[in-house]
Amino acid sequence: MDEYVDILDENGNYTGKVLLKSEAHAKGLFHPTIHVWLYTTDGKVLLQKRSACKDTFPGYWDVSVAGHIGAGEASLSSALREVEEELGLQLSEKALEKTGICKSVTKHREDLIDCEFHHIYIGELNVPLSELKLQETEVDDVKLMDIDEFLSIVKDPPPSSLYVISCPDYYKSVFGAINKKLKQD
Repeated sequence: MDEYVDILDENGNYTGKVLLKSEAHAKGLFHPTIHVWLYTTDGKVLLQKRSACKDTFPGYWDVSVAGHIGAGEASLSSALREVEEELGLQLSEKALEKTGICKSVTKHREDLIDCEFHHIYIGELNVPLSELKLQETEVDDVKLMDIDEFLSIVKDPPPSSLYVISCPDYYKSVFGAINKKLKQD
């Protein structure tokens, strides 16, 4: 689905411009997105298998929830909306904790360049997977994976790996925050 997004400069500052997501991708313009990582108290992380119909990384395992922040939308509102859309899970604002923002550039092809600033949130998953209602156009499946196993895979992915891989600093930030929460519980 095409939607309007705010255009950012290379430092993540709002430019005042608004374009369709497809235009931002075609021109390689920076725009804001959200990533939500849901974890369990027993040290697992929820991964989603991206729909086979997606333009980028179809059929790959990825962050629990990801999406574009609509033009003029706050990142937390977007995160809550995307969690509900993709997983059918309604969370309160206090259920998510923002851990940071990560700049990411991925050129998929000449007319599809993801130049994004990911607003990253973490939250505890406290419902069974059977209660999630997956958005068919976005998510083919979900699974829980031990955090150490996941980090091992993304650190040294095998050639046939079907996981979306981010930079090491991204994972250090996300899983450092999750591990800190797990130690508090």
